[in-house]
Amino acid sequence: MRLGPNLHDLYIGRIVLVTVMLTWTVLVGLDVVMALSSEIGRLEGNYTFGHALAGVLYTVPRRAYVMFPTAAVIGSLMGLGQLAASSELTALRALGLSRRRLSLSVAVALGLLTGLMMISGETLGPWGQRQSDMLKTSARFGGNIAVDRYSGLWAREGNTFLYAQSGAESYVDGRPTLQLRDVRLYELAEDGRLASIAHVATADHQGDHWNLRDVRRTTFGESSATQQQIASERWQSELDTAVLSSGMTRARNLPTRDLKQNIDYRQRNGLDAREYEDLYWGRWFYPLNVLALCLAAIPFAFGSLRSGGLGKRLFIGIVFAVGFWALQLQFVRFASAFHVDFRIAYAIPPLLLLGISMAMFRRRSS
Repeated sequence: MRLGPNLHDLYIGRIVLVTVMLTWTVLVGLDVVMALSSEIGRLEGNYTFGHALAGVLYTVPRRAYVMFPTAAVIGSLMGLGQLAASSELTALRALGLSRRRLSLSVAVALGLLTGLMMISGETLGPWGQRQSDMLKTSARFGGNIAVDRYSGLWAREGNTFLYAQSGAESYVDGRPTLQLRDVRLYELAEDGRLASIAHVATADHQGDHWNLRDVRRTTFGESSATQQQIASERWQSELDTAVLSSGMTRARNLPTRDLKQNIDYRQRNGLDAREYEDLYWGRWFYPLNVLALCLAAIPFAFGSLRSGGLGKRLFIGIVFAVGFWALQLQFVRFASAFHVDFRIAYAIPPLLLLGISMAMFRRRSS
């Protein structure tokens, strides 16, 4: 079998890409319209239609990432169904193209889009969601690029518990940074008693440490208490902005790197990290899900899609997508409830689908 692309591969890939892109545009467009309708119901004060529209448009990359697997399977069935209905697949088979070669053409074409989506899901998606959140908050409550986003935030670092009344995110030299205001640090001794309380006016994140300003610390001894007033103090801590941001930002909107940081932080401090592990491994299995969905749908192009119109192809695509996500959701919930490794839960549905696809290929070949 020739490995390099030929004219037939490019033709099949183009047809599939066009139908996937059209389906994708429709699905994302519907999602954007519904989101905008929801935002219109929240218009008040300085929060105008322009702010609502801009906020929704910022989230388009994230919505496109979420919708892509469904668009891929529906679009693939639409494109292959079009080729099957016009007998072009039969003609290509007569020219010597095997089912494996046709499947590879579809997989490569979708692989390009999947790679772009994975990059977008780690860059444009989180950035756009963050810009949308900041725009909405700034419009509703006023302010500039440093927007109050955190209120009543709790975090733990070893034996130290942090409480911040409020916080603001800003940009320094083009990089996001975080300032917490009206902070209290509660430090526990090894025996569990309260060792000290520090009231901090502001805490500025500086890479691997925090700069604490206007610190008033009360230290408790066996039968006494002493108080110190410190103008500035350095707090060496692994607690970073990604961990704190997750306290107010939905975990599903975080990039993989921040999800991993939150998993490490929670495991280090004995906290439940299952929500973040679920999302983290879901990102890694994203391309396998797309591949499994589309390859499982290909056998229908050699049989069921030869007859029937657009409605039949659309129905089969929706059944495939909804059925797969429902199955995977059940496995993931099972893993979360019984503390099973999420990698197993995410791997079983696509591998099962690929196995069914291979069996259908062999059946149609016999």
